[in-house]
Amino acid sequence: MKYGFIRDHAGRWPIVHQCRLLGVQRSTYYDWRDRPCKIIPPEELALRRRMNELFRESRDSLGSRTLMENLCEEGFKIGRDRTRRLMKVLNLKVKQKHKYKVTTDSKHHLPVAENVLNRQFSPTRPNQAWGTDITYLWTQEGWIYLAVVIDLYSRRVVGWSMDRRMKKALVIRALMMAINLRKPPPGLIHHSDRGSQYASHAYQALLKQHGMICSMSRKGNCWDNAPVERFFSSLKREWTGDRLYSTRQEAIADVREYVAVYYNSRRLHSTLGYKTPMNYEKDLNKVSGIT
Repeated sequence: MKYGFIRDHAGRWPIVHQCRLLGVQRSTYYDWRDRPCKIIPPEELALRRRMNELFRESRDSLGSRTLMENLCEEGFKIGRDRTRRLMKVLNLKVKQKHKYKVTTDSKHHLPVAENVLNRQFSPTRPNQAWGTDITYLWTQEGWIYLAVVIDLYSRRVVGWSMDRRMKKALVIRALMMAINLRKPPPGLIHHSDRGSQYASHAYQALLKQHGMICSMSRKGNCWDNAPVERFFSSLKREWTGDRLYSTRQEAIADVREYVAVYYNSRRLHSTLGYKTPMNYEKDLNKVSGIT
């Protein structure tokens, strides 16, 4: 005897006791037992497996519309309603968004530029307007800061840098990466916030050297740099939000994977007609790719 229950002659627990131990109604058990088996066709099985793979690859961040677009891109015939239904069957639940504060060191006496970009976030060609900003990630070794440069034409990250200190060297390295990669013509609009890093003499000299037009957001207005803020939101919601990094190097490696492997080449963007930044540029034969 165990827990007041009696085994049968074969040493098994009677169904009534098993159901009671598991907290399951006997009627539910018998209904499940007598239900006919459902055979899943190979095509359906392949679809479900790929849905699981894409969803886990995105770290549980793909919604039904973007997941559907990914599947259609790969040749699966599926609509939004069926995608929603299968996500429920497969228990694919999108992670909830988290709010993150924005920190900008604008309490300085350096000159600031006018908002030349003026929220014109859809340029007609590459290397016409870039957006840049800084965010931060926590590791067990302390904070690490990330600066990015994004081509607003394709929403592609063309330059980035990470450092334990949020100094002008951080943003200069990100900008130099973008310049060396894209070799933009004079007249490119470079948009940032009013942070001291971007207003510094060294950074402004670099912009002038390459013929870039400096543009800065209005004071305390994050919407003036919305595409870059959206990138940071995606990074933290889709990739880093539930991660606890042991070291700064671990965080750097993970961000590198997001930018180079996932965001630029795998993630579909609704503003680009559900194409990746790389494919959006390649389709129009505008600029060379980032590898």
